Amino acid sequence: MMMKKTLLLCAALLSLESASFGQHKNIYNKNWIDFNKNGKKDVFEDPSQEIEKRIADLISQMTMEEKTCQMATLYGYGRVLKDEMPTLEWKTKVWKDGIANIDEALNSLAYNKKAQTAYSYPFSKHADAINTLQKWFIEETRMGIPVDFTNEGIHGLCHDRATPLPAPINIGSTWNKAMVRQAGDIVGREAKALGYTNVYAPILDPARDQRWGRVVECYGENPFHIAELGKQMVLGIQGNGVAATLKHFAVYSVPKGGRDGDARTDPHVALRELHQIHLYPFRRVVQEAAPMGVMSSYNDYDGVPITGSHYFLTELLREKYGFTGYIVSDSEAVEYLYSKHHVADDYKGAIKQVVEAGLDVRTNFTMPEQYIMPLRELIKEGKVSMKTIDERVSHVLRVKFRLGLFDQPYVQNTKGSDQLVHTAKDESFSAQLSRESLVLLKNDQNLLPLDPKKLKNILVTGPLAAEVNYTTSRYGPSNNPVTSVVDGIKKYMGSNAQVNYVKGCDIIDPNWPESEIIPSPLSAAEQAGIEEAVAQARLADVIIAVVGEDEKRVGESLTRTGLNLPGRQLQLLMALHATGKPVVMVMVNGQPLTINWENRYLPAILEAWFPGPQSGKIIAETLFGDYNPGGKLPITFPKSVGQLEYNFPFKPASQAGQPSSGNNGYGKTSVNGALYPFGYGLSYTTFEYSNLQVKQATQKAGSDIAVSVEVKNTGKVKGDDVVQLYLKDLVSSVTTYDSDLRGFERLTLLPGEQKTVKFVLHPDDLSILDKDMNWKVEPGKFRVMIGQSSEDIKLKQEFEIIP
Repeated sequence: MMMKKTLLLCAALLSLESASFGQHKNIYNKNWIDFNKNGKKDVFEDPSQEIEKRIADLISQMTMEEKTCQMATLYGYGRVLKDEMPTLEWKTKVWKDGIANIDEALNSLAYNKKAQTAYSYPFSKHADAINTLQKWFIEETRMGIPVDFTNEGIHGLCHDRATPLPAPINIGSTWNKAMVRQAGDIVGREAKALGYTNVYAPILDPARDQRWGRVVECYGENPFHIAELGKQMVLGIQGNGVAATLKHFAVYSVPKGGRDGDARTDPHVALRELHQIHLYPFRRVVQEAAPMGVMSSYNDYDGVPITGSHYFLTELLREKYGFTGYIVSDSEAVEYLYSKHHVADDYKGAIKQVVEAGLDVRTNFTMPEQYIMPLRELIKEGKVSMKTIDERVSHVLRVKFRLGLFDQPYVQNTKGSDQLVHTAKDESFSAQLSRESLVLLKNDQNLLPLDPKKLKNILVTGPLAAEVNYTTSRYGPSNNPVTSVVDGIKKYMGSNAQVNYVKGCDIIDPNWPESEIIPSPLSAAEQAGIEEAVAQARLADVIIAVVGEDEKRVGESLTRTGLNLPGRQLQLLMALHATGKPVVMVMVNGQPLTINWENRYLPAILEAWFPGPQSGKIIAETLFGDYNPGGKLPITFPKSVGQLEYNFPFKPASQAGQPSSGNNGYGKTSVNGALYPFGYGLSYTTFEYSNLQVKQATQKAGSDIAVSVEVKNTGKVKGDDVVQLYLKDLVSSVTTYDSDLRGFERLTLLPGEQKTVKFVLHPDDLSILDKDMNWKVEPGKFRVMIGQSSEDIKLKQEFEIIP
C-alpha cells in the first residue's frame, strides 16, 4: 500500500513538472530572473537597482489579490499545509497569487506526528525540497514573488537533527556574549543551508514573574543583560544572510499573576516600567543589530491589544526605534482582538484594526484565506485604503529584497548542506554552551568536585536522573541522541565504581498540582520507591539526586501556582539526607524554584536548567571536576511565591524587609530576601578584585565613561568568573532603580592569573526617563559598583556628570 502511494506521488510530481514547471525554464537569465515572465528586465528584477526603486516598481505591477497574499503566513506541512510538495491543486488555492512566508516547512516538528516527513533529512534533501517549493512560487504565480521560509530557533534551529542548544534560560546563564554570537551564527548558517530565510529568535521578553511557564524560553529578568545577549544572537543569525525575528513585542511576559494558557493578557505594568524594563531590550536590539523581523504579541497593554496598537507597532517600533523590517503576528494574535479582548465586533473588524495599526503579516494555525478574503472585502468596501496596503506589502518585500530572494532565491549547493548542518565542531560547541550555563548554587566544605578515586559506590536517584524529554522542545531541534544524567555518570565512572540507579519517586504525584494546597499521604507504591532509594543510599559513598521539572511541567501554557519541587521530591531528599550520607542535588528545571529546605540542609546544589542532549556528559564532567562551573543566575530565586514580584532591578526599598523597631511599628510576619540573587553563582576556585578605576571622575553629559578593574584567580584550579558592573544614580528627578546592571564580561583565568577587565559606560547607560518621559542623562553623582552578583559588591567608586 505504501509503495503504491509513493508511486502515485512520484507520478503526480512528474506530471506537475512536465505540465507546468517546464514552460518557464526561459525565465532564468544571466544575473537576473524574469519573475513576471514578460520577457524583459523590469526594475524590480534588476539587481543593480536600488531596493526602494525595485519595491516601488514591483508594487506598481501587483494586483490587489497579489498584495493581500503578501500579508499572510502559510503554516507548513503537518501544521496547516496538507501537501509536502506542490500539487496541481495549488493552482486553485489562494496562494496561486503568492504568499508572504511559509513557516516550519518540512522540518519534522518534534512531538507532532502529522509533521513527520522524509524531506527533513538528510539535510541536502530538505534543501532540495525547499528549492522545489520556492520554484513553484517563482514559476507558477504571475509575479513570481519568492517565499520567505520561516522557522523557530530559540535554542537551535527547529529542524530534524539540527544542532541542539540548551534552553534560552541556560544561554542567559552563560553571560558569554561571544558564545551567544557563535550560537546565532550556527543557527543562521544551518537555516541558510536548509533553505530557511528567517528565524524566529531571539526571545527578548524579561521574565519578571518566576511562576510564568515560559521563563525557560527567556534569557532572564534583566533588560540590559537580555539586550546584550539578544543583540549578539541577532548579529550571529543575520551575518549568514538570514533574517532574525524578535519575540514577543511587547509586554508579553508578565500576564496578571504570571498566568499563561487561557489568560495571556492584562499585564500590570506602569508606563515608565514599560519603557525601562519591557521595551528596553527591543529598542536596543532594533537600533544596534537591525533585525529584519519582529513578532507582535497577543496580549494587551492598558486595555489595548498590542497587535491592534498603532502606538506600539508604528509610533514606537518604526518611528522611534527605526525598525525597517516586517511585523508578523504571533499565532492567533489577530483573532484575539475579536475572541478574547472583544475590541472588535467581528473578525473582519479585528483585521481592519491590525492592518491600520501596522501589522504586516498575519500568522495562525488556519488557512491563510481566512485572513486574506475578509481583508480583500475591506479593501473593496473602501474601509482599508490601498495606500495602507501598499505600505504593509512594501515592508514584506523590503525584507525579501534585503535577503537577496529576488537575486538568488534558491539554495545554491544543496549537496553541501550535509556538511554545513550539525557538524562535529557544532556538537562540541553545543556541549560547551551547556557547560557554561551550569550554575553552582551551594558547595559546603568543598564537597564538589567529587574525587572519583575515592568513590566505590555511587547512588544516582531522582525522577530527572533518567529523564530526557527536557532536551527537546516545541521550539528546538528534534531527533538528536540524548545522554541522561545517570548514563553520563555511569559512562564517566566506567568500571572504577559501582553506580546504582533508583528512581525514588515520580516528578509529580497523582494529585499534583492540587497536592500543593491539599497535602495527601504517600501511597504504598510511593513509600516503597523512597525506601528503595534510601536502602541503596545507605550503601553509597555519595548520593547524586537529580530533581526538578521536565518539559511537561514548565513551558508555554504551563504556568505554575507554586514553585516548590513538585510531587514527592522533597520527601525523597529528606529521606536521603537522614541517612547521613552526603547528598549532591542536581536541578533540572526551567524556572527558579523555592528550594529553601534543600538550600539549608543539603551540602551541594548544581543548577543545570534544561541543558542540551549531552546533559548527562557535561553534568558528570562538572560533578567530578573536569569542568569548573562558572555560570551566573540571570534571574532571582525567591524564597516564596508570596514575595512575588521579586526581581532585579527594583525600586529603592521595594524589596526591603521589616523594621525591627520604630514609630511605624515592627514585626516578623514575612520571609524576606532572595534565596539566590540575580547574578549569583559559585566556583571551585576563588577570585579577587582590585584597582577599580573610573577615568575622569567628572564628565559632561554625552561623554563615555571608561571603567577598569583587575581580576585575579586566587584559587588552585582554572575557572571562569563573570565580572558584573552595576550603576547607581544617587539622586534623580524621578525615582529610579536602586541600581542596575550596565556591564558584564566572562573571563577564564588560570590559578594565579590576573587580567584587566575594561568597560565603557555610554550616555544611554546613564539615561533615565525624566518627569516628561524623555530619556535624559541628568547631572549628578553616580556610583560604579563591581561585584560577583547584584548583592555581592566588591568595589565601589563614584563619578559626577556636570551640566
